Amino acid sequence: MSRAGRGAAPATCAEAIALIEAASGPGELFGADAARSYRRLARLTHPDTCPGDERAARAFAKLTSFWRDHQTGPLVARGDIANLYRVSQGLLKLVRDPADNDLMRREAEALTQLRDQADARFRAYFPSLVQARRHEEIRSGIQRHANLIGPLTGFRSLAEVRSAFPAGVDPRDAAWMWRRLLVAAGAAHRAGVIHGAVLPEHVMIHPAEHGLVLVDWCYSVRAPAGRLRAVVQRYRAWYPPEVLAGQLAGPHLDIWLATRCMTELIGGRMPPRMAAFARGCLLASPGRRPWDAWRLLAEFDELLERLYGPRTYRPFPPFARPA
Repeated sequence: MSRAGRGAAPATCAEAIALIEAASGPGELFGADAARSYRRLARLTHPDTCPGDERAARAFAKLTSFWRDHQTGPLVARGDIANLYRVSQGLLKLVRDPADNDLMRREAEALTQLRDQADARFRAYFPSLVQARRHEEIRSGIQRHANLIGPLTGFRSLAEVRSAFPAGVDPRDAAWMWRRLLVAAGAAHRAGVIHGAVLPEHVMIHPAEHGLVLVDWCYSVRAPAGRLRAVVQRYRAWYPPEVLAGQLAGPHLDIWLATRCMTELIGGRMPPRMAAFARGCLLASPGRRPWDAWRLLAEFDELLERLYGPRTYRPFPPFARPA
């Protein structure tokens, strides 16, 4: 180990390069005052300090990567507006564009409200907010907001499920997902929150335990209605036209998008009576659509009993994670 690595701070570019090259992880570079250690090493190996020095450039790139891992953990997914990093307490969602900081703050507000005001019986349908954080890039001073979300072990998104069953999910299997999605929406609405983006990537199910969690509350608005700050662009065609035109988004938006999720999931396997139920949730006029998720759930349960008889547990078939 270099002299600097034994406790003395590196004083030259060569010492900093040697220290970085020898490190196998962030813990070997950043001590108790991690930010100060990073600043010193970055200053000594920055391309402006060592112009034309390829070793310094490689060391600086490695240093930057280690600093990112030190702050966030390994990258596991790219969401709509944020990168998701695995950390010991769950997933850290760090917004990519600081212009979207307000959406990350909105999620923190919504999850706090759901924790405090949702019926305790239904809180498992929502992710837990461990902490809201602010990350500052040392060199630029840019601040990004992040939310630390509790772990969701064993859950898979409806997008993954749909990819695993290209011919569509058996409607008898989709029935429990649809029911639980209406419960999640209904519980959120009673707690004063409209999700605003009930889309396949945001609906997480636990195949074995028949659990469901509705994630990504960045697009949410307060009940009874509000204007969306943003929509998920790749699903723009899924939204009802009046919401895209700037009209208020009420509970019917979550019901509309939940219906789109389930009709897409089941595909051509949907029975005629179930298809008619779905069409009633997607009527052109907002005033004619259902607004009460709990009342709609009761209607859905009646439909399921007519179609399949009394409810029984039906194991969901195992499936591989799509490549």
